[in-house]
Amino acid sequence: MDALVEEAAKKAAVAWVAVGGRPATLVWCAWLGGALLVVSGEGEQAVPGLAEAAAAEVSLRGDHGGRIVTFPVDVSRIAPVDEAWAELVPQLAGKRLNGVGGAEDLARAWAERCVVSRLTPAGGGAELPDDAQAAPPRPTRATRIPRRPFRLHKVRGATRDPRR
Repeated sequence: MDALVEEAAKKAAVAWVAVGGRPATLVWCAWLGGALLVVSGEGEQAVPGLAEAAAAEVSLRGDHGGRIVTFPVDVSRIAPVDEAWAELVPQLAGKRLNGVGGAEDLARAWAERCVVSRLTPAGGGAELPDDAQAAPPRPTRATRIPRRPFRLHKVRGATRDPRR
């Protein structure tokens, strides 16, 4: 595993995850057991396609707020009957900000209606692309009526003689 990927992932509280050619989605995550763990589903974050995916691409930011690394990951699910569930999910629940109830309540809710995905770095590709990766804004029905511009002083009509 690349040292940059591991160090960035250990510090990561959020990551951008792109699945199957879709635009990347910002998700909260935690680095546990050598992989990023992401919870998605009812009552948690929506990550389209992650529950069914076998591979994805993850981008992480650095201390300055900009992206420092993008890398491929292998995606697997952690089922409530797995040994990894008993080891990792309570730690993950403890890292969940603003969770309803305690770690045990969160783990129980995730077992019933969510998917816990393990994103393991697949190696290779831990470099920044040459282009900016900028994309046009996504279409939306949301609009905002612009405010009238602020003017510090009243603008007088042009017909008045300024000498008076």
